[in-house]
Amino acid sequence: MVVPLPSPSAAQPGSESPWRRLYLVAGWCSIAFVALLLTALALDLIAPPPVEGGAETLEFIAAHKVVYIAEQLLWVLPNILTVVTFLGLAAALVPVDRGLALLGGVIGGLPWALFLAIPTTSRGSLTLVFLSDRYLVASPDERSVYAVAAEAIVAENNTPSAAGMLSAFGILVVSLIMTRSDLPRSLAWIGVVTGALGIASEALRYAVPAFYWTYGILLWVWFIGAGVTLLRHARRAERQRRTRAGRSPEWSR
Repeated sequence: MVVPLPSPSAAQPGSESPWRRLYLVAGWCSIAFVALLLTALALDLIAPPPVEGGAETLEFIAAHKVVYIAEQLLWVLPNILTVVTFLGLAAALVPVDRGLALLGGVIGGLPWALFLAIPTTSRGSLTLVFLSDRYLVASPDERSVYAVAAEAIVAENNTPSAAGMLSAFGILVVSLIMTRSDLPRSLAWIGVVTGALGIASEALRYAVPAFYWTYGILLWVWFIGAGVTLLRHARRAERQRRTRAGRSPEWSR
């Protein structure tokens, strides 16, 4: 009876082939994340919401309700895509150090998941849509109550976020691990600069706004670079799979 023996290279721990689909999905998630935020930014430029004033904000939302809701969804929902991106990067960094790769993936992805639990963004909140609807049908005396509630949310938007600083720290950690890997060194060092600048920018967002804008641009550049890198990893893993499949099997009688 002839029994085929598995190739020694098949399904080895640390092999890239088991991660091929994850690299592919994570790469496209990273690119889609930036594309959706650019769409949100375009809507923000079309109808920029006021950054202060409870009554003014509620009246603005009432006049631009559809655009405002779409913009807030585009600022918030794409954050889940970055969690997948960090999972892909963690898998790519496994050959460097399994423990550090897992740590980097958790620290990198967790803050972005936390953003989904916080219904506010630096440009508003979906909670304000409900307050705006109530504000419109309220009596003149009652409107002040909704305006004060909206003012509190606006104030929260203008407060530095601990999750924002943690997300920048996550990029810094992952990028430091990346400097020891076979991933592009240019991407790793862009990530180091982005993470370090991001921590300072989030803490000083309203004191030194220029830092925050620079951080935002570098952040998007880093995510695009991470997406392209993961897609290349997926292609390389596919080539490895085809190479293994094309090898002549070993036979034993």
